[in-house]
Amino acid sequence: MRRVFLSGVRRPRLRFDGWIVGLGTASGTRVVLGHWFRSPFGPFSDVMVERRDGERVLFAPDRRMAEFVSGTYDFDAVRVVPVGVAVVADTWTVAAGPLRLRFVTGRRTPLGYLLRAVPGPLARRPAWCVITDVAARVLLPGVRTCGSAGRGRKEWYGARDLFTIRELSGDYDGADLGGLAPVEPPVRFGFGSVPRRPALTRVTTTVEVERSLSLPEPTS
Repeated sequence: MRRVFLSGVRRPRLRFDGWIVGLGTASGTRVVLGHWFRSPFGPFSDVMVERRDGERVLFAPDRRMAEFVSGTYDFDAVRVVPVGVAVVADTWTVAAGPLRLRFVTGRRTPLGYLLRAVPGPLARRPAWCVITDVAARVLLPGVRTCGSAGRGRKEWYGARDLFTIRELSGDYDGADLGGLAPVEPPVRFGFGSVPRRPALTRVTTTVEVERSLSLPEPTS
């Protein structure tokens, strides 16, 4: 591990490229899956669950990711477990500790077509996320594209595509979660929620972190 320390006005920023899935279930459990194919920590997936009673649980694949994610968002419990995600065509399967999910993505939304039209370099810029935050508040109540996170960190979400979710099944600790439902009430992990209508979002997330942070040594 290396210790990152940068002096100056701007703190270091970490970029995560991948997908965020927001799901509601008939049982009242809401799920947010992060599936990252590129990050400073390498590819990984993590799952945030908010139960019907309000308990917020993080499932992370190793202690390093558990510490980073729980330092950015708020949870009542953090569990380090294998997090497996498989994608075949439009079908996703997820296994994380007691959680099992299978969901099927639907069509690209009209907003998704608009997001795809924005050039990637622009969509990834924090300044662009600040601009789109205004539109997000109007079009997707509860959704924010920038804000303050844990440990004084700042975060920007650059959405690049958006798909509906049309089918869901799963269980938690062996109990059936029920069918697909709106993400209601909104999840309370950070400064914003996911869209009320279950969705798969292609996103570039930028996190501005404290000036001293342990990161893996870069691979050759």
